This record gives sequence, structure tokens and C-alpha cells, in this order.
Amino acid sequence: MSSVTLKGTPYSIKGEIPEVGENALDFTFVKADLSEASLVDDYDGKIKVLIAVPSLDTGVCQMETRKFNEELAKRNGVEGIVISKDLPFAMKRFCEAEGIENVTIASDYRYSDFIHEYNTEILSGPLKGLSARAVFVVDKDNKIRYAELVPEIAQEPQYDKALAVVDELLQE
Repeated sequence: MSSVTLKGTPYSIKGEIPEVGENALDFTFVKADLSEASLVDDYDGKIKVLIAVPSLDTGVCQMETRKFNEELAKRNGVEGIVISKDLPFAMKRFCEAEGIENVTIASDYRYSDFIHEYNTEILSGPLKGLSARAVFVVDKDNKIRYAELVPEIAQEPQYDKALAVVDELLQE
């Protein structure tokens, strides 16, 4: 079983995250308008950046969402999907207040599909039940081309590495 830390204290997560080369597992999520979507049915044939965050009510998650929104705006043909257990209303309110328009919000509150399929569920501690911070870049054929479980929840991911993979996929 894997773990992450929060300010240095280790907490278990559900298991090992999917690895590069594996098929991206489908998951259903709730969008801002309360409709449902799924990775495979609604985003098949597109390059996707899956951005899992514990909650958009935290500063690091907000910074990460802003950064990916800014960077993905520079790249045509890429879908950014920010996934958290936050309610869609809260996610939408944050994105509208911040002018975030280049990522889709994906609330995992209804089914917890993402945290169960991608093994990011935090199993203990103050964030129990939420997702650990993780980033996956998925190609048009739904293969994982980049996977990062951020070891310290209070830190941002390695944007440059994820975006370099996105740029490679855009040139294929």
C-alpha cells in the first residue's frame, strides 16, 4: 500500500496508482451543471490531463488549478479535468470567481469512482476520504503517458514534466 504525507506525517492511500503504459480506467463524475460525464464516453479521442486534488478550498489546490488552467490555455486539443470530492457548486463558484475556463470540474462526491479506480483515496488522517494529489496525462487512445502521485499533499506537482508529455503528444 502507498502513502503520502501531510506536513511530514504519513497517511495511507488505497493502493498503487496506475502506471505509465496502462489503460486509463473509466470513471463517472459530476459536472458543474450536475450532469454526469465519464472519461471514456465523453473524452475519448482527446488528450486529457487528470488533475486530482484534495479540495479546491485549499491554497495549494487553488494554485494548481490556476496553473493548469493557464498552461492548458496555451495548448489546443487538450482537456484538463480537475477532480475532487468537493461539491460541484463549490468547484463552479471557485472557477467562476477566478476566471478559470480551460479546465473541466469533475466532482467525485457522488460515486467516488476516480479515487477508487486510481487508488488515490486517503485512508487515514484529517483528509480521510479525499483524494491525494495526483496528475495523469492520458493520450487520445486512453493510455496513461504520465503519472505522478505527489508525495507531500501540501506541495504542487511537477508541472514541467506533465506539460512536457502533453507537448510531446500534441506533436504526434
